[in-house]
Amino acid sequence: MSEVHPPADVGPGGSTDHQYGPSAIATPANGVTVLRLLIAPILFALIGEDGATWAVFAFWVVLSASDAVDGFMARRHGTTRSGAFLDPLADKVLVLGAMFALVSIDRFALLPVALIAAREIFISLYRMWWGRRGLAIPARPSAKLKTALQTLAVGAALLPWLGDAAWVADGLLWASVAVALFSAWEYVRDGSRATTTMGG
Repeated sequence: MSEVHPPADVGPGGSTDHQYGPSAIATPANGVTVLRLLIAPILFALIGEDGATWAVFAFWVVLSASDAVDGFMARRHGTTRSGAFLDPLADKVLVLGAMFALVSIDRFALLPVALIAAREIFISLYRMWWGRRGLAIPARPSAKLKTALQTLAVGAALLPWLGDAAWVADGLLWASVAVALFSAWEYVRDGSRATTTMGG
């Protein structure tokens, strides 16, 4: 007698995972992303008031790790165009907001943070400009490395253990600036190559 297998989208206990189409907006993944955006200002305020404390560091770790949660949900329930926009937006708001909060208490220098912010604005507008012309410029591995270094830099600045070793966070911050500028150059190069291919 042959075995009867449940459909691929049926989970343990017979529950069915709802799959969302590309145009869906109200998805579990987007809910987590919006929650991250709403909670982020609380973290920024705590950084400005308390600086590097264990509570603030733990708050940062939880918010940073929540990016993996909405990513998991998106893969499980279906990726969407709204999620592709909201998730990186939440990442940028979280990282840049925390960095500027650290600038406000003189923990980070303004110059590297301003360079990172300028890079993010420029690349976002650049990719949007190409997107309107029907060309999607995919994310580069260097962009993911940049985000990881920025996350580590903020975490190092908020970690009380490293209070007497400011060079750790500062070194990570400047390393993220270097990678950010390099990845920006890669995006511009990709756009230039696309122009040549399209005959522009």
